Amino acid sequence: MKSVGYGSALRRGIVGLLATSVLFSVSVLGAAAVTAGGGGHPQSTNSSLSLVLLNSADGLAHWGQQVTFNVSTTATAEPNVSLNCYQTGVLVYGAVAGFYPSYPWPWTQIFTLSSPSWTSGAADCTATLYYFSGRKTVTLATLSFGAYYP
Repeated sequence: MKSVGYGSALRRGIVGLLATSVLFSVSVLGAAAVTAGGGGHPQSTNSSLSLVLLNSADGLAHWGQQVTFNVSTTATAEPNVSLNCYQTGVLVYGAVAGFYPSYPWPWTQIFTLSSPSWTSGAADCTATLYYFSGRKTVTLATLSFGAYYP
């Protein structure tokens, strides 16, 4: 009886499978980048995000004040906004709200710029308009603004 070298055949099969997987992954990623256009950046959508200051006396956002956002998009029926504020790279405020009619917590669409982590000083804030597509989060627009401390 002749012995068969299963080890080497198995190794060749695994290497072939890995090589095929890598090539498939590169092909899919390349197709996604081409489909997205602009060197992998998402194509522009009819989406906009603007800041609304609810109780500002000087037209600027300040710690302790409330803000909300005007949201417009044709990309989804259920847009969301996340707001994160940082001081020297440290997250001091974070909140999320849905901006669509059936959103179950509409009062969270008003963001109060304060937190236990944010006790003094100005912060750099970024609002992101996004939606969920399966397991992915798709960003539609971002808006940065400064939040001043009294």
